[in-house]
Amino acid sequence: MLSALDRRDRPPEEAAAAGLQGFAVDKTFLSSLKGILLETELALTFIIFICFTASISAYMAAALLEFFITLAFLFLYATQYHQRFDRLNWPCLDFLRCVSAIIIFLVVSFAAVTSRDGAAIAAFVFGIILVSVFAYDAFKIYRTEMAPGATQGECLCSGRGDTLPPAAPAAPA
Repeated sequence: MLSALDRRDRPPEEAAAAGLQGFAVDKTFLSSLKGILLETELALTFIIFICFTASISAYMAAALLEFFITLAFLFLYATQYHQRFDRLNWPCLDFLRCVSAIIIFLVVSFAAVTSRDGAAIAAFVFGIILVSVFAYDAFKIYRTEMAPGATQGECLCSGRGDTLPPAAPAAPA
């Protein structure tokens, strides 16, 4: 980290560049699976927001809020800025973001389809697609971040990593 004295001794162009270095976008993240999932969630949420704006404006707040939350996570992950907040459990926050979005979009999508408006039906279809994307994202977060050492037959519920007893052989018929 640069101190105030180091920044003052540099030319203004270098000091400004050093201050913004923390916000450099990691292009490899944007092309990774997690980046593509976040971008897909962002695009589908925006499409649903447009559909709700055209048909039932009462539900557009849910889509807009989730759009901004997903945009914030994409920004934090793409700039690696989330690493500065090391006291937060980012995989758990991301998992909870996905689970809450699944619940919200399931409820809102099924409520919107009852209006039988063309844009509301499109929002329902995109909502179901978005729910499946969020479910896949939550599954990947759980598998890779929250339970990384889980293998076949390993019990994680005790916290000790005990293995389950082998299944009894089937009796011959």
